[in-house]
Amino acid sequence: MKVFWNIIAIIQKELHGYFVSPLAFSVAAVFWLISGIFFVFLLLSEQGIIQSVAIQEQLGNTAPVDVVYEFMQIYFNAIASLTLFILPILSMGLYAEERKRGTIELLATSPLFNWVVALGKLMGVLIFFTTMIMPIILYEAIAFQGATPPISLQVPLLAHLGLILMAASILSLGMFISSLTDSTIFSAIITFILVITLSILDALANSIGGQLGEFLAHFSLLKNYENFVMGIFNSSNLIVFLTYIFLGLFLTSQSIEVFRFSRK
Repeated sequence: MKVFWNIIAIIQKELHGYFVSPLAFSVAAVFWLISGIFFVFLLLSEQGIIQSVAIQEQLGNTAPVDVVYEFMQIYFNAIASLTLFILPILSMGLYAEERKRGTIELLATSPLFNWVVALGKLMGVLIFFTTMIMPIILYEAIAFQGATPPISLQVPLLAHLGLILMAASILSLGMFISSLTDSTIFSAIITFILVITLSILDALANSIGGQLGEFLAHFSLLKNYENFVMGIFNSSNLIVFLTYIFLGLFLTSQSIEVFRFSRK
């Protein structure tokens, strides 16, 4: 029970840091602006999906098109690409700022388990990211309330779950990178490079081929995310994301343990 309240205290500390941070609000504002513009463009512009379907119908193409489903595929893939740039910025200061301020020694020598601190930090930044995607849910609720046929709740729920799982994976790995340096910029750059590499693993796997290529393809962030966006729940996709999350937590706790040992 004490561990639980320690985690809650760390989450509150992290959230307070984000909600009073001009950088965090700037990142959120950019995310809201770009995601909102793309939402409106994709839905209502002359090049948008509604107009495209109307043109196809005028040309005599009577094949049924699930506009909402097609919109979800395009929009959430675009949001995923946007988050690849946003998340390294959110994770870069999780431990790097502690190193810079010298407070990491307090964390390293505190009676708290390293994994407790790491989990609290990860949950704090993940909750902040979740608040960032709340306006997207509002956009969808307004736009799709009159959809015919009504959209199945499974699709948006799994799409949002996939986005949160992918974000947690990236933030967990970014937290580990942050624990290795006192430079937030360096942490963000290395995390971004790592995330891009993990996102295009399926493309790299295709060029490699064989069993090794097939094995690597299973760990692609975007490939596992796409199944969630399509409304498909596959336990293997969930396992991949949980593996990245636990790997980041484990490596972070070990990194702090090495720091603690070096100070003895």
